[in-house]
Amino acid sequence: MLEEGKGDARMARAEAVGSEREGRPSPIDVHVGSRIRLRRTLLGMSQERLGEALGLTFQQVQKYERGVNRVGASRLFDLSRVLDVPISFFFDDMPDSVASTYGGPAAKRPTGHLESPEGFADDSLNRRETLELVRAYYRITDPALRKRVFELIKSMGPPEA
Repeated sequence: MLEEGKGDARMARAEAVGSEREGRPSPIDVHVGSRIRLRRTLLGMSQERLGEALGLTFQQVQKYERGVNRVGASRLFDLSRVLDVPISFFFDDMPDSVASTYGGPAAKRPTGHLESPEGFADDSLNRRETLELVRAYYRITDPALRKRVFELIKSMGPPEA
């Protein structure tokens, strides 16, 4: 009898998630897409070039990045290889509200990057300006010069707490 109750709960949850899917992308698909866009942009790769590497059109890449098209397991594997990141990268920094609503209790795993993801509530890591700054920084080939640029930028901001 207890197993029957669990099955009913799972079916109700699946129906709720399925009904939300109709007409708009799942928040998990949107998050994965934003991580694809983040990594592609950090690498300085165009949607067209990523599409060519995956055997897709740039329009298909756009749909993945917006979360309109769901990324399947084999495509996620291909993306991780082309973008040179582990598959877990696409799920890192997922908001707790999304992870707990759609992924259940097991989805609330720490990512290892930050103890508190609220520090980036302003979404500064996804801004074009930030991505361009990071790309320009890593184009500096001389490690000593790159370190001096880093120290200069740090000195211009408020002291770290």
